[in-house]
Amino acid sequence: MSNSSWLDLDLINSFTPVECGTTIMAAEFDGGVVLGADSRTTAGGHVANRITDKVTRITDNVYCCRSGSAADTQELSEVVSNLMWHREMHTGEKTLVRDVAAEFRDKCYNGRKYLYAGIIVGGWDDLHGAQVYNIALGGMMMREQLSYGGSGSIYISGMLRDGYRPNMEKEELVLLFRSALKQAIHHDSFSGGVSRIAIITKEGIERRVYYNTSTGKAQATGTDVLLGCGETKKPRKS
Repeated sequence: MSNSSWLDLDLINSFTPVECGTTIMAAEFDGGVVLGADSRTTAGGHVANRITDKVTRITDNVYCCRSGSAADTQELSEVVSNLMWHREMHTGEKTLVRDVAAEFRDKCYNGRKYLYAGIIVGGWDDLHGAQVYNIALGGMMMREQLSYGGSGSIYISGMLRDGYRPNMEKEELVLLFRSALKQAIHHDSFSGGVSRIAIITKEGIERRVYYNTSTGKAQATGTDVLLGCGETKKPRKS
């Protein structure tokens, strides 16, 4: 193969879209919601990022899980987050979870011809409590007690449906999500890295990171700090 052919091949690979071939999930429990995701981002057959954070903050009390095109979902999340911030500044009230989900729905529907984005929104508000909404490709929105998506979800849908119960204890649901993400990472080549968990309640949000090891803990010194393991946040006072 000539040098020019190798150059053409490199140029083709450089324009491969970066996608979140992924496993994401969220569910309501007795007192809040739990969101979970793996951390691998792929570009074709290449791993572009091993420690992506697909559990993204929208407001202090609402987060989302992203699947699809990394560029599309990152831009959507930033736009919706800015809109909700402006709304909170004008009204002086906390954002409702369904308002965030509706904003994602409208933007995914209006951009359905060119956006490749699947979003799961989860959070807590004083009006409706814990809520989970699934916004599928094309902009259809549904409220669900348990929602999941991404390329790895086909391997664990039965496991999640069988293991989930309404009003589960927090740690029971976290354990179910840890096990499901571990299985998805094992079976789906587009899912990988670490398992990121977010727990949202009336008191605030707790972030956790679990590694794909037998104990779920890091085997390299200092990695917990690098990935933000055990991060806990309280809602900001206005």
